[in-house]
Amino acid sequence: MQPESLSKAIQLSVAPVFLLAGIGMLLNVTSGRLVRIVENARRAKEALDAGETVDDRERSTWRLRAQLIIRAIELLTAATLLISAVVAVLFLSVISRLNLTVVVVPMFIAAMVLLMVASLCFLREVRIASVHLRRVL
Repeated sequence: MQPESLSKAIQLSVAPVFLLAGIGMLLNVTSGRLVRIVENARRAKEALDAGETVDDRERSTWRLRAQLIIRAIELLTAATLLISAVVAVLFLSVISRLNLTVVVVPMFIAAMVLLMVASLCFLREVRIASVHLRRVL
């Protein structure tokens, strides 16, 4: 393997690695939102157990928000796995001197689609939360 080839592989992997860092930050934000939703649901359950009433509409809103955030986390994690695989395949193509573009391109496109769908789930959850907030205030 030529040193220039390794250098080229490292250059090609820089952008996906930055993308992984960005997705990591999104995972941090989404998991934080999930924690807040779970805490609210737990407080509502404690209130129900204590004989208090909890609005069914509010409970169903928390359920929907949790489902959307969990879906976003799953999709972001899958995108992370695909992007990591892209980086691995890039290095394999350099080591093996094979043109694996036909493998890398669909994997990267799939990762971008997963990222877009995750972003839509996140956007929908934020929208539901803001509507709920306006309704409560």
